Amino acid sequence: MKTLLGAAMRKAAELTRRQNVVEATQTIARALSAEDLGNQQKGSREDNAWLGAAAKAFSGSGKRSRRVDSASLVPPPSTVAILDPAAFMRDSIAAVWYPAPQPDPALLDAPSSPPDQPRKAPAAPVGDAFLTRAFAADAGERDYKLYVPSNVDGKLPLLVMLHGCTQDPDDFARGTGMNALAQDRGFIVAYPKQSKRANQTGCWNWFNAGDQIRDSGEPSIIAGMTRAIIEEFDIDPRRVYVAGLSAGGAMAAIMSATYPELYGGVGIHSGLPYGSASDASSAFAAMRGLAGKATHRAGKGRVRTIVFHGESDSTVHPSNAETIIATARAGLEGTTEQTHKGLSEGGRPYARTVIADASGAPHVEYWAIEGLGHAWSGGRPEGSYTDPKGPDASREMLRFFLDGPDKHKSKT
Repeated sequence: MKTLLGAAMRKAAELTRRQNVVEATQTIARALSAEDLGNQQKGSREDNAWLGAAAKAFSGSGKRSRRVDSASLVPPPSTVAILDPAAFMRDSIAAVWYPAPQPDPALLDAPSSPPDQPRKAPAAPVGDAFLTRAFAADAGERDYKLYVPSNVDGKLPLLVMLHGCTQDPDDFARGTGMNALAQDRGFIVAYPKQSKRANQTGCWNWFNAGDQIRDSGEPSIIAGMTRAIIEEFDIDPRRVYVAGLSAGGAMAAIMSATYPELYGGVGIHSGLPYGSASDASSAFAAMRGLAGKATHRAGKGRVRTIVFHGESDSTVHPSNAETIIATARAGLEGTTEQTHKGLSEGGRPYARTVIADASGAPHVEYWAIEGLGHAWSGGRPEGSYTDPKGPDASREMLRFFLDGPDKHKSKT
């Protein structure tokens, strides 16, 4: 394997960098189908499963429009030892299957930073603080950024924001504009940072079975971090929320399902349902909208849920949002549903559906946005994976979280 497959992967990486995806596909396929591969390699079944999934991902038309989340293609440790993670993972997989978003032509002059260079910390009003912290638990440790507004007085709400693949806390804070909103509305924001040791492309491991369980893996780390912040800053425990984008949105769904008593609301933007995958191959299927309904699991509690998803999302199929909504409303009796169609200030049509429980309190809200791809709706161009034209997801999530069921009127 080290001689045959390793050489094939290196060649495929080089071909991919040259945008010759078809030939790269053929190179990998030939290496995987070679008769003597089984005699040359001593990898585990996990290695073989990942390599087979990678080959399937590269197969087909070879067009860039057939994307999958790079989180799904993170190889097991024994395979990483053979491949060059920096060359193959970043240049081959991430560049092809999780490419940099293509901005609207009207936004080409917007400021941006190269993806391989650190982004500057988001600008913040005078008197507040954007702190760098670290949290350690039995399952591991993660760094995180913490935004604390000025004039902290009394019990404040807490919002935990989970970034997407290839992002980091600074990038996510800048793109969502959440720090400025926190200063304006008076709440604390935590931005956990995924470790490159845990995932080469910075994705939360939403597709790993061990990272979808209470008191295990990444959920236990994020929950422990949340509890530590609650205690340190005397947070109002009734007003603690979690939200995320893409892989972060999928992890936010996991957090609300595994720790329903900890979070009073969850925001899932361009994400996937809890329990939609258990390995790389099922992650591919889920992201393409091909996962069977039987694979999805419901959490132990029903957390108020707001979902944003672009109808033109080619990375995570919009049907995932529909499954999230169906799960969030499952078991509620006497629900009512209302849908309002509108146009954002940036010109994107949307349909906003509100599902209320028997008491009339809104429990689920779903924004389906026409023309939006895999990006944070209404986000700032300074951050990655944002679409300034869409409805402002940040403001709408805060309205849903902070204003409560009795003040559920959109300002968009």
